[in-house]
Amino acid sequence: MDFSFSDFHMHSFLSDGIMLPVELIRFAVASGRQVVAVTDHVSASTLERVIREIKADTVLAEKYWGVTAIAGVELTNVPAGAVAPLAAKARELGAELVVVHGETLVEPVESGTNLAAVSCPDVDLLAHPGLITLEEARLAKENGVCLEISLRRGHAFTNGHVASMARKAEAKILLNSDAHDPDDLFRQELAMKVGRGAGLTTEEIAQISETAREITGKILARRKAAGNDSGNNR
Repeated sequence: MDFSFSDFHMHSFLSDGIMLPVELIRFAVASGRQVVAVTDHVSASTLERVIREIKADTVLAEKYWGVTAIAGVELTNVPAGAVAPLAAKARELGAELVVVHGETLVEPVESGTNLAAVSCPDVDLLAHPGLITLEEARLAKENGVCLEISLRRGHAFTNGHVASMARKAEAKILLNSDAHDPDDLFRQELAMKVGRGAGLTTEEIAQISETAREITGKILARRKAAGNDSGNNR
């Protein structure tokens, strides 16, 4: 089965990973990924610098390796009330993918962050949303925000719950590595097993590939609209 193979959630040493952005992309490509997003943790203090630095390497990777490399950010442990303005600012600064660090069970993320993220059309992905409610999942569907099934230890504790809420709300799912080092860059076979372990059916796993293609298509369409077909160097 074609799992696409895409990954929309990875971290370089611009936040808490261990590799350069371009190095992370190289390892991701070598593991079989066709579309990769570097989405380092950011807040108001680092937003502009991190987007600029990630873009320099995603442009380089696209030019020489033919991979679709996306410059993104993950708004992390910011006040829930700041999610929407920071997501809008990230878009303004050129972020091609906006992720919000959801209410995982293993970190003290502010209550209300999930709700703020799924209510914001500038957000593409709510990462590891923990015990997300059905109403929040329905808002995610309404506003085009994907929900994440995570391969990251700790964050993965609630994958089954997230899958159940997404199914009931008909919200879209992505399955991502949340990679911080090369050992986190799982192969396709493990990704599919984690999806099945979360309770996803074969058809639902196949739909993840379609969702990945849709998101990639939207990003490429934004580039084209900005007069920037070849990469993300605006």
